[in-house]
This record gives sequence, structure tokens and C-alpha cells, in this order.
Amino acid sequence: MSHRTQEIRFCRSRDGVRIAYAVRGTGPSLVCISHWMHTLKFDLDSPVWNPWLSTLTRRHSVISYDWRGCGLSDWDRIDLSFERHVEDLEAVVAAAGVKRFVLVAMAFGAGTGLAYAARHPELVSHLVLYGSWSRGRLARMTTAEERAEARTRLKAIELGWPDENSGYGQFYTSLYLPNASSEQRQSLSHELHASTSQQNAIGIIKAFYKTDLRKIAPQIRCPTLVFHAHEESLIPFNEGRAVAALIPGARFVPINSRNHLVLSTEPAWKKVGDELDSFLPGTFEVQTESVELNLEQLTPRERQILDIVAQGVDNNGIAKQLGISEKTVRNHISTILDKLGVDGRLQAVVRAREAGLGRKSRS
Repeated sequence: MSHRTQEIRFCRSRDGVRIAYAVRGTGPSLVCISHWMHTLKFDLDSPVWNPWLSTLTRRHSVISYDWRGCGLSDWDRIDLSFERHVEDLEAVVAAAGVKRFVLVAMAFGAGTGLAYAARHPELVSHLVLYGSWSRGRLARMTTAEERAEARTRLKAIELGWPDENSGYGQFYTSLYLPNASSEQRQSLSHELHASTSQQNAIGIIKAFYKTDLRKIAPQIRCPTLVFHAHEESLIPFNEGRAVAALIPGARFVPINSRNHLVLSTEPAWKKVGDELDSFLPGTFEVQTESVELNLEQLTPRERQILDIVAQGVDNNGIAKQLGISEKTVRNHISTILDKLGVDGRLQAVVRAREAGLGRKSRS
């Protein structure tokens, strides 16, 4: 599957909120947590986000998702606290069926990724953090002046939200990408306003501003790469250094940029790509000659379920289609993965499609 195509699926988080996630590319699994100000609907055409997707899908099957309150995920009357965001990532990983994966987390998403990696060391093989932080803005600002400055930023976003073309409306994107082209900044501003509501944006920012991860970061045990732009204004450079110092054995890579997220048009982009290539594990080779033998080991029911899985249907949809319980579906899929000798659902889909299954979804 090319990075220019994607399969959008849905799962439910622990509190019932529906989360939209997408799968792109082929190879070993990589889960990417972007900033909340994006949406799966526009990522493939975004001059800001698409270059990242292109880079990450060169060797990996990339799973990304819309944050709760954003994009194609549920928006209304939801809990936006930090813990719920970690639970959303847990739900996406479970729904995708991956057993071990690379985790790439950016900006606000870096906090979610950091907490998840500490909580699930058996699942995360490598961790990449970009624009990370150990304490949210309100958690690290102790003086009255500093806290007033944080509240002023929130107020500016609130006032400017209704009109993305006003000075107020462009305030956040100007902080985020001060050295972007007009096209890049306009694209991000449009995606920001299309991705969520004013109320949800303020709720997300407030929740992460209050979060302190200093006791969690030292619990991470996987190889970790920490990027941080040297001159960016949203998250201080010292916060990135602090994260790298807290995580045992983490490697810190400073990036020469004023932008919070490095852009593909910047000289620093090549450095990020080179560092990722040297840090991330190599791709696996799908053993196509063994596909037919493995499929022959499946029972008729298991082959039927694998065919539906390859169409991109989730467990709940399979259960309804076949008139069986979701638990029975999970048990069948677990057996199928063991018989095929694959690491997770995504690799099973690759093998099944190469064997001719799952064609209904592509007709």
C-alpha cells in the first residue's frame, strides 16, 4: 500500500469514544502520533504532514489517527484529559492488532507517546520523539508572570478561532511555523480550523499544559531518539534536552530550525531523514513463497475471517457479518496470526492480499 493511499478504520476507546485511524504503506509496523492540529482527511495533500508520511512509509506500515475531539473521531461531549488520550492510543494499537512496533510521537503527541512507551515496554521496540516535553506549559511555569503568559496564549487562540484569516486567527500557526512559506502556513491554518472546534482545541491545550511527565520518562527502556528544534518558540529547547536526559540511554539530536515541526523545504529536513534511517530497524521481507502453505493450514472458517480482515473490516464488523460474538472473532484471529507466523494484523493483511484474499474492498 502506497503512502498516497490509506485505509481509514474506526475503533472505540475505553470510555466509548470513537477514534478514526488510518493505515498506509507496507513493512514492519510504525505508529505515528502527530500533533492534534491535523486530520486524516487532509494529511495526504498537506505540504506540512505529507512529507513526514512519505518518509515514514518508505520502510514501514504506518498507523496514525485523529485525536479525540478532532478530525473523523468523535467531537461532542467528550473527556479531553491526558489519560483519555493515552487510552485512545491503546485502543488504536489493539484494533490494528500489532504486537511490537516503532512509536513516533510529535509535539503534544510526544507526551502521549512517552506515557504509552513507559506503560507498555513489551510493545514499543523503538521510540522517536520530536518537539517533546517533560512538563506542560502550566506545569513548568511557577511565577505569576509566567502563568499569565500561558493564559494569554490560550486567550489569543480563543479570540482568533472564529476567523482563520485574521491576525488572531493566524497567531497559533505563526508560532508553530514562523519560517514556513505562505502555502505551508495557510495549509496548516486551514487544517487546524477544519480539524476541531474552538472548545475542543482549548480543552486539549489546557489538559496538556497541566501534565507533568518527569516521573514517567525514566521508566522508558527502549532505544529512544529525541529531536528538538533549537530556536522554536512553542516548546523550549531545554524541555527537549530534559526529556533526553530523563530517558535512560536516549540520544538527543538538535535541529537547526525556528519551526516547531521541521519542514521538507528546510536544510534540516535531510538531517532528520538521515537520523531516522540510521535509528529505525530495517524492514522485514515477506516470505511470499510460504504464503500458500500457511493459508492451507487454515480451517474454512479461519480463511473466511482472514478474507474479511483483508477487506479492512474490524472485529465488530466481522462479528455482525458472520453472526458470531466479537470474542469469538478475536480468538479466531489470534489463531490465524499464529498459524501464519506473522507479528500482527497488518502483516496478516499483506500476506492475505498477496494470496488473493480481500479483493472485495478493492473492487
